[in-house]
Amino acid sequence: MKGGRDGPRDGARDAARRTAPRDAAARPDGLREGSRAAVREPPGPRRTGAPGPGPSPAGPGRAAALRFWAVRAALPVSLVLWLLSLRSVPLDDMRDLGLLQVLPPLFWIAAALLTLGFCLALGDRRTRAGWLTGYVLALVALLHATPTLLYPTLRYSWAWKHLAVVDAMIRHGGEVPAADKFDVYNEWPGFFQLNALFLKAAGLDSAVGYAAWTPAFANALLLAPLLLLYRSVTRDRRLVWGAVWIFYVCSWVGQDYFAPQTFAFLLFMTVMALLFRQLPSSALPRPDPRRRDGWPPGLLAGAVLLVAAIAVSHPLTPLLLISALVLLSLPRRNRRVTLPLLAAAVVLTALWDATVARDYLTANVSDFVRSVLQPDRNVTSGLTALGDAAPGQVLLSWVDRALSAAVVLMAAAGFALRRWTRRTGLPLLAVAPLPLLALNAYGGEMLFRAYLFALPAVAFLAAALLLPSEARERVPRPLVLYPVLLALLGGMVFGYYGKEAVNRYDPGEVAAARYVTDHAPPGSVIVTLTSDVPGLDMGYERHRRIQLAYQDSEDTRRLVRDPLTGVEPFLSGATGERPAYLVLSRAQDMNVRLTGTLPDDLPQRLRTALDDAPGFTRVFTDEDAVVYRYVPPAPAGGGP
Repeated sequence: MKGGRDGPRDGARDAARRTAPRDAAARPDGLREGSRAAVREPPGPRRTGAPGPGPSPAGPGRAAALRFWAVRAALPVSLVLWLLSLRSVPLDDMRDLGLLQVLPPLFWIAAALLTLGFCLALGDRRTRAGWLTGYVLALVALLHATPTLLYPTLRYSWAWKHLAVVDAMIRHGGEVPAADKFDVYNEWPGFFQLNALFLKAAGLDSAVGYAAWTPAFANALLLAPLLLLYRSVTRDRRLVWGAVWIFYVCSWVGQDYFAPQTFAFLLFMTVMALLFRQLPSSALPRPDPRRRDGWPPGLLAGAVLLVAAIAVSHPLTPLLLISALVLLSLPRRNRRVTLPLLAAAVVLTALWDATVARDYLTANVSDFVRSVLQPDRNVTSGLTALGDAAPGQVLLSWVDRALSAAVVLMAAAGFALRRWTRRTGLPLLAVAPLPLLALNAYGGEMLFRAYLFALPAVAFLAAALLLPSEARERVPRPLVLYPVLLALLGGMVFGYYGKEAVNRYDPGEVAAARYVTDHAPPGSVIVTLTSDVPGLDMGYERHRRIQLAYQDSEDTRRLVRDPLTGVEPFLSGATGERPAYLVLSRAQDMNVRLTGTLPDDLPQRLRTALDDAPGFTRVFTDEDAVVYRYVPPAPAGGGP
């Protein structure tokens, strides 16, 4: 009989609990003995043990069994539906809304089913952590692997630029001479040198093969530090996984491609996770309960090594790290943990900036000072002027702003209503990027970077609002959580997929760029409308790039009035030995249309003018791209 067989073991366990010492691992609130900053979480049952393998006979019966099997069916079914939805997507039909207007209904059904299954899993204490991990990784795949599976080439122009930097550093054995606008990568080369080292060790010619998978891979890797960070704050499993999901469905800014920022942000989050693990308020048990506050020497050395990797890889992330450490040092109880890491971050960043990056910083110091004196302009620099943009892009911009505002407001409400969160350190982490947002515009991107670095803490505070203690619930939690998470996911895909008409490249566009880089002699000028030509920066130290859409207003007006007259000044200096090249392509046409930087009809007018103009010869033609070579015509009469 069940009672006779299990009863003695239960009694033995109860007796052991009564006699065992109350050490840090056994404390119900997850805090260490002697902690000076007890984080009081809301009352309610804690689910810290491993859940059972299946529905219990003593459970609520049929409804519990139905939920149990629904959780296990929704994940594989949603993955199958997602993969089936990608079989035939009309990519050429993308316009103002990018992938949003061409993905089939089956894709959205898969996304909705995946979200529903996660909500059910989150509310079922019998769901093992492996299933929750599977749901989150499936979300990462659905969001970030979809473009990779659909597109024949690497997406996004900046990813192609970074491939060119890796290639140049391999060819030059390190620093690239005559780098011009790419010189910043010589000053912070960590990410590029790491990839160069990997390519040499693996015997690969280029990183283009694995660079396409960077968004999915980087977001999957980010799961580990997110879990460690959140588990250092609470032992409520629902709250931990809910915060993880909210982070992923609100991370719309697209800073996850093949880039130093992606690498540095992953390191930043790892440092923060290790730091929160050591704070006095940590909910995780220490390996050695006799040791109180402070770092284990080996772990501190590892954290300092990560800080050094950040300092040599990206100019902005070390400053955001220092800002976060300064704010986390404000509570006196944290200083034994935060000050050693803060000192290391300041010393390593200052040392690097004063030596390797000194020339770059000296050349740009006036811009830095001017930016510091314009905090209002820095804060608003990332808000795009929408007057000339395509209607779909205007909609996307407002959805992005609404999503960001919604999650920030939910976090503020969570901070106000869940008082225990105020002692976790996460509110300080959430506001840490704000000082830098006021000090520098970072080329109009600081607003997006500030949002990204605040999002891990903001997501947790929002989850604390949406997932209170079970003791306070009056309605089934999935009925409330599901529409909120579905709405956040909807906002996420607007921001993440809405510009894919520009970010996608066809093989003809890649071939056109390769033709130019293979045939243009050193010193040749390469002219384009925008930056959206994949691979055109290969050999960037040998050529000079000019992008017509980003010239001063007088040059732009002249180009609009007469395309041929507007182009000719930028081709001066071309000779028969060093001809100029002009590249026009589908992605550039789409960029002009979506952003409104130039009139929609200008690309076609420019093609027509060049076809009939003396000195211009079509040397590459594809339905998606055309390349003109320009050699100045001989003077009339042919005399000396």
